[in-house]
Amino acid sequence: MASLDGKHSFGSIGETRVTFVEKGVVESRSHFLKKLLEHNGLTVILEEEKKKTEEDPQLYTVAVTDMVFNPTIWIFERKMRTLDGHKVTQDYWFQRTEDTKPQYWKNS
Repeated sequence: MASLDGKHSFGSIGETRVTFVEKGVVESRSHFLKKLLEHNGLTVILEEEKKKTEEDPQLYTVAVTDMVFNPTIWIFERKMRTLDGHKVTQDYWFQRTEDTKPQYWKNS
């Protein structure tokens, strides 16, 4: 199960300094993140990772040009918004659900 670790990872893609959002993601995940991050005013750079063999799936690195961006902070401080204006939750970020209610626990 994926989780937000809070680590701020940065580097370069080409000549551009970037903050890495996620590495080694499939194409559908990269498109989801690109759309969400651009909706929140960030400039996104996608980079294809090199395949080890021809049969391996194409993976991508998702990065933004904002050097202080940290998805953990933006999600838990409720700064990030979905395309329809709701607050992004951790489960929404990881595409576990489209439910955007801000509850992190469930009462039975």
